Amino acid sequence: MISDFCRKRVAPYLLPVHTEALRKFLIASVDTGVGVPRYAGKYDWTAMGMLTNVPAEMLVGAGRHITPLLDAIGRSVTRAPKRSAIKMQTTVRPPPVRADARPKRNLDVTDRADRVLSGKVERKPDAVPAAPSRPKRQYTRRPIVEFPEPLWIEWEDVDGFADALNLHIRRHGDSVRHLFYAVAKEDKATNHRTLMKWATGELTPRSIQSLEVLARIERRYRLPAGYFKAKLPYLGRARTGHVLEDFTPAERRRLAWHLPDDFNARSPAEQDEILDWVNRVIISGSTDYRAFQAAAIKNRYAVRFRAFQGKGFPKKQPAAADVDQEVVSSVVDAPAELEREMAGLLKFKTATLTAFGFQRNGVWGEETASQKVEHLGLMFGALTAPADGPVRGFGAPLESLCFAMLVFPPVWDWYLQWREQRRGFFTKWEVGMLALLTSVVKADTGWIRQTPALADRLRPIDGLITEADIERVRADWNGACDEMYRHARQRLKEIERVAKVHRDPFEPILPILEADSPVGEYRKITEEILRFMPDERLYPRPAAEAVRSFLMLRIGLHTGLRQKNLRELRICPPGRMPTSERNLEDMKCGELRWSVRDQGWEILIPSVAFKNANSSFFGQKPFRLVLPDMAGLYEMIDAYVDRHRARLLASADDPGTFFVKTVKQSSTNARYDQTTFYDAWRLIIQRYGIYNPYTERGAIKGLLPHGPHNVRDVLATHILKKTGSYEQASYAIQDTPDMVQQHYGRFLPQDKAAIAAQVLNRVWDQD
Repeated sequence: MISDFCRKRVAPYLLPVHTEALRKFLIASVDTGVGVPRYAGKYDWTAMGMLTNVPAEMLVGAGRHITPLLDAIGRSVTRAPKRSAIKMQTTVRPPPVRADARPKRNLDVTDRADRVLSGKVERKPDAVPAAPSRPKRQYTRRPIVEFPEPLWIEWEDVDGFADALNLHIRRHGDSVRHLFYAVAKEDKATNHRTLMKWATGELTPRSIQSLEVLARIERRYRLPAGYFKAKLPYLGRARTGHVLEDFTPAERRRLAWHLPDDFNARSPAEQDEILDWVNRVIISGSTDYRAFQAAAIKNRYAVRFRAFQGKGFPKKQPAAADVDQEVVSSVVDAPAELEREMAGLLKFKTATLTAFGFQRNGVWGEETASQKVEHLGLMFGALTAPADGPVRGFGAPLESLCFAMLVFPPVWDWYLQWREQRRGFFTKWEVGMLALLTSVVKADTGWIRQTPALADRLRPIDGLITEADIERVRADWNGACDEMYRHARQRLKEIERVAKVHRDPFEPILPILEADSPVGEYRKITEEILRFMPDERLYPRPAAEAVRSFLMLRIGLHTGLRQKNLRELRICPPGRMPTSERNLEDMKCGELRWSVRDQGWEILIPSVAFKNANSSFFGQKPFRLVLPDMAGLYEMIDAYVDRHRARLLASADDPGTFFVKTVKQSSTNARYDQTTFYDAWRLIIQRYGIYNPYTERGAIKGLLPHGPHNVRDVLATHILKKTGSYEQASYAIQDTPDMVQQHYGRFLPQDKAAIAAQVLNRVWDQD
């Protein structure tokens, strides 16, 4: 039990050598029946540190995680019979001074009765007057001076919070108790015991009430405002004690990161202003698309294909009689027949070899297949959603849905108009859906075109498909597909002409793209992470999370990889044999390894692992990049691989990827997926990237939450501003110049004119 507890609960907070020493000491304590040392009713961390050679301050920092085990050992030792002790190094403390014990009474009742009956009872001696007891020493308070004069003027500052507090207590001739009486008020923000633990380093202030006490101490000693707060070992830690009565505990924890320390002291109007700004800018992101998305996500609709559950659709919620049907999700499971048809389409588009008698043009990768399944599920979900519900769907029976419906132009016209009414305008989404339709009904290579048996499942749908339409399609399947192909091509041209961009990918990072050096501007976020990085000795797991956040952004900025390639990047520690390129091709992922030839950390990713594997950028060759040893990157990678990554994993199975999630009791899977990796990146931006005017934390003003894909926009725009070359910009993100021009680079006319002006202005510099 002791070994398991130390490995799971204690190891994340102590170094491995210290964890092992503590484990051996606790096992010996149980075997000998001696137990663990205590002093004054508490566990003696100093004595345990001497016995285990573990620094006492580290034991104090991990004390709340070790205490449950010590309590269990104490109960076990109390119940167990005494065993022979072995010689151990112990600490000797002077025994407490006790008063002399009183003489015990004679309890021999029979002898006393005989003496009473015989009349030989001895006369009781006169009571000896007790010696006068020493009067109890009374604590006499010294007069409290608001601003005591320091005993010495010149002093050398120290780094630690506890050391700084003790320094100024001594410098002003105070004691902890006298300081408590000097700064205590009726609000009871602290007590003498808490202040003593601050001075010993056992605790550090965290609540906003405790920070108010620190401000009083600074004022008393005439120190700069924020002097003690700047010396706390974990500056980035969220504060507690905010008065947020109308929020759930989860919402209060999320908001605590972004509220100022004086939030409770501000007026209700100011508090509402701060909460509105935090929710609008940091939590949700103030863009039109995010507002639409937040409203649309409340009323979900889709047909969920069970083979792809978890790829974007929520799990089905059980129905209840007392649930408002207006807010129930319209997500339903696909019928078995529709599931089989979807499986046939996926097999056709993803198999290495097509089935005999079929032809195709292009193959879907895993991510593309998942996306197409989601898009078709949304279309079928809109068709089957109730017409009088919040989604305002068509209300078609679920059993009538089939892929043969896609060859009817009225079906597509209804869906396109429904999407326009829902959003307010057409977007590239409708263009992509029509492109998918043309590919599956196209002559010779379309899957629906080559599968006429799909028409056997057609059923009439009132207002959409009639019995006559079904008979006509069954009689001439190829003619129906040709008609649908022509109709889709016409609609495609019409929608492309009026389609608008609803989600502007540049909007969240616009302040970065407008800077002279976009990469340099984004780098400020990594510097903000380092500024608030906690002390690893006292907070090992938060320090590991900060290092992981730093490396996510730095490696993303150096490589420009897509999210999939970044989160699936494997790790090969120094001294181990790197994974062969063929094995990486089979796994379709890359690896970070130490290159002996280049004496640096190298990233190797086979071309098949990329979304655009057939791009001219790769030419069937792998992507290889040696990371630069600049701005502390190698130091962080070495620390992460050596100890921080293991602390994040705790006792969970190692997925082998470089980036792993923080394993907790509620989540034991350490592997990132598409959603969790995006959320992790977005959380980094919320905490370190967005400048908060109320807390004065965050690196960049005007920044909004975003995901890892925006880093590719930053890299492409940076190179375009510096060189004006779309080709060089494409090298940074492993793509082609055309893709950079269409999707990634924000290269405005003034940027082009500035580059030309640099060349022309040299003529005037020669004079």
